[in-house]
Amino acid sequence: MSLAAKQCVPCRGGIPPLSVEEAKRYSEEVPEWELAEDAHDLRRTYKFKNFVTALDFVQNVGGLAEEEGHHPDITFGWGYVTVVLFTHKIKGLHENDFIMAAKIDQLFASA
Repeated sequence: MSLAAKQCVPCRGGIPPLSVEEAKRYSEEVPEWELAEDAHDLRRTYKFKNFVTALDFVQNVGGLAEEEGHHPDITFGWGYVTVVLFTHKIKGLHENDFIMAAKIDQLFASA
């Protein structure tokens, strides 16, 4: 099953974050995302033609985050949106982060 077809599951902590090797395997499904060297987080910057389209994308990502119960760090400005994903409770990456990355990529593709 593709990552985008999965749903995020609540992470209550108490589990280790993904190893660098595990994270690299997941990242093959979201190749546009940058995996931190220590596999602590994923990040991607999306480009837009202006501030309004960037803001619209941020609002769509926010809606998706609420649906999935998994909330990224988002910064944006004129013509760009940067999304950073990691699971705060485990201070690293979880499968949920890759699911969100794939779903955010789908939003961008349809924008």
